[in-house]
Amino acid sequence: MHLKKSLLIALILGIAAVTSWELYWRSKGYQPGLEETKDLWAVQREKVENSGKKDVLLLGDSRLLFDIQLNDWERETGIRPIQLATPGTTPLPAFHDIVKNTEYSGNIVISVTPIVFFSTTNPHAEFWHRIQSRVDYYQKRTLANQLNHFLDIPLQQNLAFLANDEELWTDDLDLKTLLRNIQIGDRLEGMKMPPFYRFQEIEIDRNLKMTERTVTDTSFANTVKSVWGFYGQRAGSGPPPDKESVLSFFLSDLSEFKSRGGNVILVRCPSSGLLREVESKMMPRTEFYDILVEAADVPAYHFEDYEQLNQFECPEWSHLSAQDASTFSTELARILIKDQVINN
Repeated sequence: MHLKKSLLIALILGIAAVTSWELYWRSKGYQPGLEETKDLWAVQREKVENSGKKDVLLLGDSRLLFDIQLNDWERETGIRPIQLATPGTTPLPAFHDIVKNTEYSGNIVISVTPIVFFSTTNPHAEFWHRIQSRVDYYQKRTLANQLNHFLDIPLQQNLAFLANDEELWTDDLDLKTLLRNIQIGDRLEGMKMPPFYRFQEIEIDRNLKMTERTVTDTSFANTVKSVWGFYGQRAGSGPPPDKESVLSFFLSDLSEFKSRGGNVILVRCPSSGLLREVESKMMPRTEFYDILVEAADVPAYHFEDYEQLNQFECPEWSHLSAQDASTFSTELARILIKDQVINN
């Protein structure tokens, strides 16, 4: 009897503690939402196994993730793309996985953000490792992993205090992040990364949009720009682009994919402001993008070349707002249909 009473009291106290913690963070402006994780990616990767000639895969970095809105693409083409683009990554490992580990021979849209695409083939480099780790996780995940993800989804959708993305957001609420945000003297040496607050919302099929706050709050958008500036400084002091190695690796996989009837479409998504100026200076189009397009001999679409695509201003220099991403997705799909690159 005493044991049952003790368990009941413990349960009530536990519920009270969780409720109080949740209400505290909601009072700070936090809301529940899905996290952009390897599990969410793996669910989409699994769809490739049963995809056909008319399907569309999206591979690349965060620009393709932000800028292609799945609803708008599906409305124009009749096909809902499989979104596999991942922030801060080169598309090469994911493309290699599709070529070597599947029989897929449909359409693949590949994002070409030169500073990422041409960065490296070093498996230990951050741009490579981030996506390779997801590929490896998909290949090795267990039924227990899948069950945990299935059970975790409704919790993420209803509890704000579970905010714990794989990106190092300053406003995550896991213990590691909370401790990392505590400043103790000058314990950090060298270049310190500015606060990086989440500016995205993601859906169950990885359709992702920029938050409205990023569009309307200039001060907030400036915090994201500061992060891009930090990464730019770090890139400037790091190893140079490995263009020859990247081209060799990519073109080898591309040749194999094309030989089995696969269709690759290269897309350069918009950027603007100071970031665009830095990109153009560091990696001129004629020395990188144009060389890739000529060597690949596949359909390629650079936002600068189309009036429908070159009028956008990115609120934080690197990604489109939700409204502009909707327009970009619609117009790009229409261009591809007109060019008979894909069918509707």
